[in-house]
Amino acid sequence: MASAHPPAPVLCGLGTWLPPHVVTNDDLSRELDTSDEWIRSRTGIGRRHVADPGTATSDLAVEAGRRALKSAGLDAADTVVVATTTPDRPCPATAPLVASELGLGTVPAFDVGAVCTGFLYALATAAGFLAAGSAGTVLVIGADTYSSILDPADRSTRAIFGDGAGAVVLRAGDPDEPGALGRVELGSDGRGCDLITVPSGGSRDPIRAETADRADPFFRMEGKKVFRNAVERMAESSQTAAERLGWGVGDVDLLVAHQANIRIMHAVADRLCLPRSRCHVHLDRVGNTAAASIPLALADAAATGRLQPGDRIVTTAFGGGLTWGAAALRWPDVSPA
Repeated sequence: MASAHPPAPVLCGLGTWLPPHVVTNDDLSRELDTSDEWIRSRTGIGRRHVADPGTATSDLAVEAGRRALKSAGLDAADTVVVATTTPDRPCPATAPLVASELGLGTVPAFDVGAVCTGFLYALATAAGFLAAGSAGTVLVIGADTYSSILDPADRSTRAIFGDGAGAVVLRAGDPDEPGALGRVELGSDGRGCDLITVPSGGSRDPIRAETADRADPFFRMEGKKVFRNAVERMAESSQTAAERLGWGVGDVDLLVAHQANIRIMHAVADRLCLPRSRCHVHLDRVGNTAAASIPLALADAAATGRLQPGDRIVTTAFGGGLTWGAAALRWPDVSPA
């Protein structure tokens, strides 16, 4: 007899990649009016990885994807979804190149753009492919090279963002097994589209020869307004994701939040009445890696023993759009590669 429920998306592989070049707060202080104390006190960040010239988002994504497939014990996946704000080019999407470089042939491959919430939007998209029977395995990659869109003179953004990629493999499975994702809770509010943005370079404000001197091709963010929105939306969606699996918030063993800012992460934990000790922190070593943030933090938590098989976890993120989301699962017996 056929199952009464569609297949559940089950996490079965995890891989990450960080460019080897590290930029410390002291390195930044030699270029900008800032200091290690100023950056750490406001963000919790001590260093970040930055891609070398000539290294593109696809390069990071390919390496993370290859490692995720290895972690899952697979040579291939049926579909590739890449979440990124910094594609190799405005056109075409980066995912088809990533799939090709991984030797996956002509599988469906496409990008998802939801800024720092992109990985969760990509997870939800992958879950739909699995539930519909359109794929049996999906490679989901979050990858960004924010160094390519940061204003070299803006100490606030240069202090926060780093480059990196993280990937997971999802397979069709049973909703009661470890690694099965609950419903991914997503939301957006376009009224805040100007709070996190790259103003120029799109169809709203194309960069043309006659307007190039007025163009602003760099990433901009209104930090104070983003902070308030992020805390509220991440806490609400996290609580909903936990409750859909029948958990109370106190049942959550680890909160793996988007690694944006230590103050935001702690404020979300406080609003959920979770001890801050249950909020995993990885940004001190990598900064805000945007769409790569959650898989990188998951891998770090697993590698350092913070995550054990069977642990109840909630992941949550907030990003430009405005967009936000959360997902909950019991951690499977997966070793990051």
